[in-house]
Amino acid sequence: MRVLIVEDERFMAEAIRDGLRLEAIAADIAGDGDTALELLSVNAYDIAVLDRDIPGLSGDEIAKRVIASGSGMPILMLTAADRLDDKASGFGLGADDYLTKPFDLQELVLRLRALDRRRAHNRPPVREIAGLRLDPFRREVYRDGCYVALTRKQFAVLEVLVAAEGGVVSAEELLQRAWDENADPFTNAVRITVSALRKRLGEPWLIATVPGVGYRIDAGGEGG
Repeated sequence: MRVLIVEDERFMAEAIRDGLRLEAIAADIAGDGDTALELLSVNAYDIAVLDRDIPGLSGDEIAKRVIASGSGMPILMLTAADRLDDKASGFGLGADDYLTKPFDLQELVLRLRALDRRRAHNRPPVREIAGLRLDPFRREVYRDGCYVALTRKQFAVLEVLVAAEGGVVSAEELLQRAWDENADPFTNAVRITVSALRKRLGEPWLIATVPGVGYRIDAGGEGG
């Protein structure tokens, strides 16, 4: 899951981002409305977390534009305003959920995952390919019926590869989908994570390297 945090209080935004990363949720930060619009135009996000009171375009205006785009991306309003009429106006704009400050990070994580499940209700909850069974909601992976314990990052990478259904996924796309925009584009984190993931899944290798292109799930089980 990748979320956009639109919050002008830098320390709060960074704390939220860092906390979400520990939960295997990639997050980018926009400190104002204009930056939020720019990031929304170039990146694919699963959920937007919007502070209503931000510099530039307001969180309300961002919400209106997201709704008008028809993307279906859920919106969670994050604000200090806790009056009932404030919440009513937020939901009236099209917000899917509302969380007032101060809040517990774990509650935000639970709400984000609930929104993600709701967003994805039309797609199969469990994906299967080449003997792999990946449950994105229980965050469980089985190979040939045997449970495979993965780290959060390994699971995030495998989820992207499995979703590609055998198609090639570039290292750049994996970096974008399983990490976030602050990841070093020259890092070898993808290669290291894929290598460790191969070992966790066991032989015969399921993840094939396509030289100069990227990685894919090898239904033949001869990934190299």
